[in-house]
Amino acid sequence: MCENDYSPLKLENQLCFPLYAASREMIKLYRPFLEPLDLTYTQYVAMMVFWEVKKLSVKELGKRLYLDSGTLTPVLKSLEAKGYVDRYRSAEDERVLLVEITQKGIELKEKAMNIPFEMTKNVNLEPEERRELYRLIYKMLDIIKDKY
Repeated sequence: MCENDYSPLKLENQLCFPLYAASREMIKLYRPFLEPLDLTYTQYVAMMVFWEVKKLSVKELGKRLYLDSGTLTPVLKSLEAKGYVDRYRSAEDERVLLVEITQKGIELKEKAMNIPFEMTKNVNLEPEERRELYRLIYKMLDIIKDKY
């Protein structure tokens, strides 16, 4: 078999690899800004949802963050232990676990306000490039999520 027959298996020909590597590197860039807040990246993105929507179910949070409940449970337990959210069963349906931001969680928002601006400096893309990358990645996410 000719070496070229295996070109689809070359790392350089995989769309998934640069996405994976870029994601890991972006999360590393967040660390110095999140460590003073005692947040992981996953906790931070969860808090961003709570700063926007004060209360929602674990299922809805999972949809917004593309995470399953097995991944979210330890994140939410940690955020609850820090006093940023409260978790409780829905009065209408005990199967539904609701999560609501606390006052302490709301106050954390002010401390996080500068993070997006700092990240913009770290990832020096032109505004048009940033919008196009965002659009393409979300287009891909919409296509992928319809597969399962």
